[in-house]
Amino acid sequence: MEAAIVKAACAIGAGIAMGFGAIGPAVGEGNAVGKALEGMARQPEMANDLRTNMILGCAITESTGIYSLVIALLLLFVF
Repeated sequence: MEAAIVKAACAIGAGIAMGFGAIGPAVGEGNAVGKALEGMARQPEMANDLRTNMILGCAITESTGIYSLVIALLLLFVF
């Protein structure tokens, strides 16, 4: 009986981890890309620098989503 409760709690925890872990990077990357495009529209000569910083920021932001995926997979398959 206790094993079933632990498995259910792990599944719920994995769902919550992916729910919050996917929303944060999506909002952050959308905001970053939107602001970078605004900056490129205002100062086209800075487009290369803005694009480089935007891609670096999106890569760092996406790592948060990957970390939450790793936690969710650990919860599902290790415990």
